[in-house]
Amino acid sequence: MSRIERIEAEMAKQIALVIQQDGVKDPRVKGLISVLRVTVDTELSYAKVYVSILGADGHEQDVVDGLNNAEGFIKSRLNKKMRLRALPELHFIYDDALVYGAYMNQKLTDSAEKKDVWKYN
Repeated sequence: MSRIERIEAEMAKQIALVIQQDGVKDPRVKGLISVLRVTVDTELSYAKVYVSILGADGHEQDVVDGLNNAEGFIKSRLNKKMRLRALPELHFIYDDALVYGAYMNQKLTDSAEKKDVWKYN
């Protein structure tokens, strides 16, 4: 595991803890927010934080905007938890992989149930 990969994994863990434990005061940030992954450029100046949001009821982009607005607060908390000379600029991005996975799982379940009905009739 390279240094960048270790930093990405630790950042994902610590950002998730900051969001869950310290809380973000922005009223747009609501629902269950999961940090899926973090990608950092080689100069450690820019980080993309991919998040999944459950319970936002179609307002996922508002939640992401709230997280991007709270970047300074999140970075200040991260600075206390991580030992890096300089933390990268954070950019939060909505990733609907979990929602899409649940959708496809439901489609496969429905398809399997239809085949079972035809099989026994």
